[in-house]
Amino acid sequence: MATTTSARAARRKILNTVFVTLCMLATGVALFALGLILYSLFKQGFGGLSLDIFTMDTPAPGSPGGLRNALIGSFLMCGIGMVIALFIGVLAGTWLAEIGGDSPYGHAVRFLNDVLLSAPSILVGLFVYELLVKPFGGFSGWAGAVALALLATPIVTRTTEDILNLQPNALREAGMALGGSQFATVRKIIWKAAGAGLLTGGLLGFARISGETAPLLFTALNNQFLPDDWYNVPHLLSQPTSSVPVVMYNYALSPDDTWIRLAWVGALIVALAVLGINVLGRWLARDKSGH
Repeated sequence: MATTTSARAARRKILNTVFVTLCMLATGVALFALGLILYSLFKQGFGGLSLDIFTMDTPAPGSPGGLRNALIGSFLMCGIGMVIALFIGVLAGTWLAEIGGDSPYGHAVRFLNDVLLSAPSILVGLFVYELLVKPFGGFSGWAGAVALALLATPIVTRTTEDILNLQPNALREAGMALGGSQFATVRKIIWKAAGAGLLTGGLLGFARISGETAPLLFTALNNQFLPDDWYNVPHLLSQPTSSVPVVMYNYALSPDDTWIRLAWVGALIVALAVLGINVLGRWLARDKSGH
């Protein structure tokens, strides 16, 4: 009997060692690939960083220029898209977690949200093209913002539901015991307790859409020039609007060295922005003990 127990323990120890080794190997491969990507981005793009990148618009072939119009367009479309996504996603996630998540309708909403999470972004672009571009006779930044919002909303919804489900029922019971309505309890207690998690969901959604190209090709298209009244956001977004991912896509396929250099710089800026947002999201999501 003792021999059998010892053999089982030895076998489990060997299997555990093999499993841990494979996990470490997979992690090392992933980190190595990430390192190669970051190295190539820094090598090709860092040398092109200058003040002109942020003060000049995309140039004609062979001319000096920057990415000002693309950066402004990306910031506005991503920002407006996230406002829409946060409004819808937080409310939908709250409904799933606090009110109707166990109902048949709640299960259907959760299933459709999961489908949208894995939907190809190009399909979302085609949908918004048929909805907002073709009927109105032209591409626009507003259509691009809606497409990005459709991509970010499922992430915010799922994150909100998961975070709210982690909040202890004692908080809800305490709010109800003090005479608060369900709405007041959720708004003043549950949302505040889950504030860091909700913010993390928003940051992850922003990171998800900040590098999207396909939906913007079908909705916002591109615009090489920034109007003089670019600070007039409604007017700027009512026409084709430039974005960093689309500029990267177009310029990377060009034989012009200036455009290729700008494509690498744009890729570096997007990569650093996404990396920074993900790191910030992870930091905010850590528990209060600091682990």
